Amino acid sequence: MSIVPFDDRDGWIWLDGQFVPWREATVHVLTHGLHYASAVFEGERMYGGVIYELTAHTERLFKSAEILDFQIPFTVAQIDQACKDTCAKNGLTDAYVRPIAWRGSEMIGVSAQMTKIHVAIACWEWPSYFKPEEKAKGIRMCWAKYKRPSPETEPVHAKASGLYMICTISKHAAEKDGYTDAMMLDYRGYVAESTGSNVFFIKDGVIHTPVADCFLNGITRQSVIKLAQAKGFEVIERHIRPEELSEFSECFVTGSAAEVTPVAEIGEYRFTPGNISLSLADDYSKLVRRELVEA
Repeated sequence: MSIVPFDDRDGWIWLDGQFVPWREATVHVLTHGLHYASAVFEGERMYGGVIYELTAHTERLFKSAEILDFQIPFTVAQIDQACKDTCAKNGLTDAYVRPIAWRGSEMIGVSAQMTKIHVAIACWEWPSYFKPEEKAKGIRMCWAKYKRPSPETEPVHAKASGLYMICTISKHAAEKDGYTDAMMLDYRGYVAESTGSNVFFIKDGVIHTPVADCFLNGITRQSVIKLAQAKGFEVIERHIRPEELSEFSECFVTGSAAEVTPVAEIGEYRFTPGNISLSLADDYSKLVRRELVEA
């Protein structure tokens, strides 16, 4: 598979308030964010020239920074505009957008209160997180080795780079064994989320989804819940034991990158993409492209 390195591309990246050529958007090797994971980020999608739920994403970026004890040196409105401008500067109307904020290299150590806070925004074409043929028949997932931590041990409600370490490990292990992704349990043993998306299950026409009490309450997750309720479906947010998966007929995952993707397999459990999963996937696709008004 041919890979185009992300550090060797044409285009522009918004960095600390100005555009710099893509290849020149660099940081020092002693940047605090690299050594101590003092970085927060967002993943957003632009459809037809409009970034879906842009302000909600930006506000979450600021909240994540606050949780990690630093302030972003711009306003929400300025970052919103910078995201739009970055897409325009790169000539993109359908794109994935990645804002990120991090502590700089003025101090290297656990204490880094005097570091400069940097912000960058990049965007690129990214048609689908999963292959089209996988989405059509449902993706295959295994169980992750690592669990989502307790809110008492990590800042679980921040979209912080350090919290994705176990996600990368788990997804690599899944792909090595021929799966598309891995499903993670939480610290109590309940079903939590995949390595990069929230999960929903269907039983007798009722939609069940884990309570987002130790992982991100995804923006796409919230949109899909509203869409489902608008269609008259009951949505129950609760703790789900892994052995309950044998009782569900359908399963799908949601996220800005994943959008709405049916699941065919999680470990020993099997699901069949059905009318509810497929209709919500279609509704979400119409919503983000402004073909459907969210209730």
